[in-house]
Amino acid sequence: MNGQTKRWINDTTTTDSSCATPGAQSIRASAFNVWSSLTDVEAASVAAWLFSQTAFNLTGTEDAGEWDNSLLMIELMEPNKTDVLNYLDYGGPEPERYAHVIIDHRADVDPYYQDLLVPLPIQNGTTEAEFLTYPYTRKTNGQVRNLDASLDADWSTWMYNVTASILDITLDLWSGSALGLDNDTLDVWGIDPLMQDDGIIRWDTFWNLPTSEMDSGTLLPLGLFFKSNVTGRDPSLWTFDGWLYNDIFYPTTDASRAAYYSPGFEKLPANIDGSWGWTDQMGTPPPLDTVYPPLAIASSGSRYFTDADQQYVKWMDFEFYISFSRDTGMRLHNIKYKGERVIYELGLQEALAHYAGNDPVQSGTSYLDTFYGFGTYAFELVKGYDCPTYATYLNSTFYTSETTHTHIDSICLFETEGNYPIQRHSTSQYVAATKNIYFTIRNVCTVGNYDYMFSYEFYIDGSINVDVRASGYIQSAYFAKNQDYRYHIHDALSGSMHDHVLNFKIDFDILGTANTMTTTTNVPVSEVYPWSNGKARDTMKLQRTEITNEDEGKLDWNGNGATQFTVVNKDVTNAFGEYRGYRILPSSPTIHLTVLNSSNLVNAANWAKHDLFVTRQHDTEPRSSHPYQSQDVANPPINFDEFFDGENLEQEDIVVWANVGMHHVPHTGDLPTTLFTIAHSGLAITPLNYFETSPVKETVNMVRVDYGGGNTSNVVTFGQGVPACIVGDVESLVPDLSEYLGDSVVRKFPYDPNEPYYETDSIE
Repeated sequence: MNGQTKRWINDTTTTDSSCATPGAQSIRASAFNVWSSLTDVEAASVAAWLFSQTAFNLTGTEDAGEWDNSLLMIELMEPNKTDVLNYLDYGGPEPERYAHVIIDHRADVDPYYQDLLVPLPIQNGTTEAEFLTYPYTRKTNGQVRNLDASLDADWSTWMYNVTASILDITLDLWSGSALGLDNDTLDVWGIDPLMQDDGIIRWDTFWNLPTSEMDSGTLLPLGLFFKSNVTGRDPSLWTFDGWLYNDIFYPTTDASRAAYYSPGFEKLPANIDGSWGWTDQMGTPPPLDTVYPPLAIASSGSRYFTDADQQYVKWMDFEFYISFSRDTGMRLHNIKYKGERVIYELGLQEALAHYAGNDPVQSGTSYLDTFYGFGTYAFELVKGYDCPTYATYLNSTFYTSETTHTHIDSICLFETEGNYPIQRHSTSQYVAATKNIYFTIRNVCTVGNYDYMFSYEFYIDGSINVDVRASGYIQSAYFAKNQDYRYHIHDALSGSMHDHVLNFKIDFDILGTANTMTTTTNVPVSEVYPWSNGKARDTMKLQRTEITNEDEGKLDWNGNGATQFTVVNKDVTNAFGEYRGYRILPSSPTIHLTVLNSSNLVNAANWAKHDLFVTRQHDTEPRSSHPYQSQDVANPPINFDEFFDGENLEQEDIVVWANVGMHHVPHTGDLPTTLFTIAHSGLAITPLNYFETSPVKETVNMVRVDYGGGNTSNVVTFGQGVPACIVGDVESLVPDLSEYLGDSVVRKFPYDPNEPYYETDSIE
């Protein structure tokens, strides 16, 4: 390799005759990954400096109480695009690195999360932190109130006093108790976010606890709810505000007890754990199911390259960098095709699961999952199941509680062949077909009960597919009186209807940063032509428009899929005078939020109201959401609506914020867990008039078979390669899952790089 460059045309690496799992070929990235995570030394130096500053009054997480300040997060602050392009495109200096710090400030009657910006490297005596405000629409010194500060310490005591007050009823109904004891058989939890329009209100409900190690607790609701006003940090001022059972509200415990012991009171059945809710195999296997299924191999080794240190990847004519954050997990940067940047940034911004039901817990639940963190829960992938056996695996890291956790093998890379050709044609004389080879980078994030699989797929025609699938356990509802919101799916169980909406940022740079969003719509018309004898013909035309300013930038997919949205560069045309661009369209069903004005979220998820949004790129608008939006839904850190102020969008640096997702009304097929095949949504980003012909013509993985008269006269393979290994010991290709390790952890304060340990289940 010559310095920073490599020749790509027909460069190959040979392998031996073994079909053992190949790793990616090595390459050196042409530039430093300016989005890469902080190094261990950088994170440790920031932690040490923060603890040395008396103004922050920090206590180590292990020793911190509910009235102590602690350090929640240290990670790279994503550099500004203007600085990055100056470095990548114009030979400017590497952007300065900053650490993004979050302090959980609890040493105050009004607790809050504090966002800080710390310059790197740490210079003792000269380093100063500043409040991080510029990426947020609400300018409050980087502070967001913390509604959980007092609840973490005092809620359990409060809750168990409430549950103890009806112990006789829980024993009678379910032979169970929730008292905070080791022998509890019941659990209690409820809404997220807390209701914030009339004080801080909780609604909680009882659930049966699983009877095995299976994670089936969200399938076991019991149908009894209670309301608490938990405003403020003094639990002596909290109030208990009533019970709900079988759609009847009782304002006091005495009223509910009197009703319970009155003649004719209806006692509802319980949901009880059992094999119906477990993920282990049960039932009679289908015919031949015990015969080992088809096994994919990389017969000639890998055909892609990585620079693991720089988290850089190259496959065919695509190349990009990877970054990873606590809140949003994996993102891709500087995506190039044939040497030209197509997308500056592509990645998840937020994921919403908005529930509905006749009870206050289902009606009051609208998870904003970056609060929990996608990067936090991107666990090790299961080789041969989450990804093919021959995939290449990369690690990811995140900071928590003075430690850095490394998710071992949590990102996979692999090339595969689709189960259909990318193109073909038959005639009476020949048949031609081209293999559909594509490349995938994938990770899986288990946020609570749901497993989200994120795949970015790259195709030889220059297309990119953003694919999201969901599995895991549903959050179910109790069946009573909520028939307008569900299917009845088990004994006393119903599915809880909800919308999944996931927001992605796509910062297009089509042949430069001067871009325009255009539309073409198939519209019905009645048209008289010079040749139609004066008669009108009913037909259709293309109607072309442009999104000229941000006031027009809130978009929905048209009925019948009639409108196509394309980002073009109007300063660059192809040989036929057409604007060159990339189209964005659903590759499978996508949705936006059904609820028009969410009582739960108010202004916290305005990005979920439409399918697509177009804004002008600003370094001060890097994200559509904030991990602590749920703490102040009426006045969140980022009110996405404020991005739209009428700015010009014609030949400007524009960003598309695109939603994928699914309307999920769980049915019996969601038991025990939801299936990836159904809970699926995706976006295709595909070239439109970008080339003068299809790039698919360039691949040699095609064939033409000439035939006639009952004979094959010629088979043309265009110089494609042949498999370079011999399949011998097939069993050796199957991964050894006994080596599944979990997370590797390195303590950062005090810094202890030589004593890593393994820990996964304690992550919060």
